[in-house]
Amino acid sequence: MTQSIYSKTYFSDMRSKMLEEQIVARGVADEKVLCAVNKVERHKFVPESLREDAYKDYPLPIEKGQTISQPYMVAIMTEELMLESSDRVLEIGTGSAYQTAILAEIAKEVYSVERVQSLANDAVVRLKEMGYNNILVKTGDGSRGWKEYSPFDKILVTAGTNHIPDSLFEQLKEGGKIVIPVGDKYTQELTVVTKVNGKMQERKLFECVFVPLIEDEEWLKK
Repeated sequence: MTQSIYSKTYFSDMRSKMLEEQIVARGVADEKVLCAVNKVERHKFVPESLREDAYKDYPLPIEKGQTISQPYMVAIMTEELMLESSDRVLEIGTGSAYQTAILAEIAKEVYSVERVQSLANDAVVRLKEMGYNNILVKTGDGSRGWKEYSPFDKILVTAGTNHIPDSLFEQLKEGGKIVIPVGDKYTQELTVVTKVNGKMQERKLFECVFVPLIEDEEWLKK
């Protein structure tokens, strides 16, 4: 690779192309989301060996068998949350923290739970280096949420599950939304859950595939 491949201009051009061809062209229209995606440097959240692929139209592997989601998936999940600048958001599955940074560009506060200690540690360092001061990250079982800081206005789950964990719904404010992939190990449906009078109102969007949310080995019991 020549140095120019990794130049700031190269990545800026690739990010603009990604935004127009993968995200705007597919109907994502929330200006707050588009601005966040255009600003956050996705290549800094992937392994160095994969930086040339950072803005391509597919997920990429990161450490510990996890992935960074397809750019469009990040954008549409964020848009479906209908974020406001005053929102306090719970994210389940920090990963490399790209989605975390996108949320933090829009929301007031982001609380992110990652089950893999090394990923959580790396995310904290990465986000600090980038100047984010409205994000807290901890290691733990994401299905249990983060009760200490609840209730949350919005919750985003970046791992597939066969049900909506009770703890997450309990930690959601009335009128709040959860965006979560629900299904089996192999295929899920991206689902938007709204809390209305303490009850779940679900809206299914489309099929997707995420790494599983590990909840006391729940996947192994099914």
